[in-house]
Amino acid sequence: MEQEKKKKSIGFNIIKSDPTDGHGGFGVGALSLDNVSPVFIDIEEGEAFVDIGAMHARSVVEKGIKFLKTKEEVPNGKPYWLVWVTIDRKEDGPYYAGVAACELTVDRSIRRGYKSLPEHVNRMDKSMKRHIIVDHMDDRSKEILTNFLKHHDKKMWEHSEQKLKDDLKV
Repeated sequence: MEQEKKKKSIGFNIIKSDPTDGHGGFGVGALSLDNVSPVFIDIEEGEAFVDIGAMHARSVVEKGIKFLKTKEEVPNGKPYWLVWVTIDRKEDGPYYAGVAACELTVDRSIRRGYKSLPEHVNRMDKSMKRHIIVDHMDDRSKEILTNFLKHHDKKMWEHSEQKLKDDLKV
């Protein structure tokens, strides 16, 4: 029980070599989830953390919650952002290539929440395709995400596209 209370310190997924590199057979051109990591932003607590369980909607935030289709059905929901972060490599080294955020709310007292599953899937896809979609986030969340990305790996932040840095500016 004590181990469940401790937060896991999971970093970003490690960049692997391309499993289809060289053979040109089945699976060539398919997108890989190996370089995508789900980062949750808890706005009220002012923290960000990686939870790989979100890849299958089984994160700590999502477990035990029935998600409804509209925000109005969960008026007292605690706000979160789920940010899909894709890492890639260029000559200088690894960088944050795709970053796409989507919102969700959770009300633990009634075990209900709000999220748009199509939006979550589409944003993960956009992140994998190297898009930056963070301009709709509130300023506090942008600051939390910026600090998290910078402190996770300053070099990756420095190597990232200017659009990411501009869109996260408050």
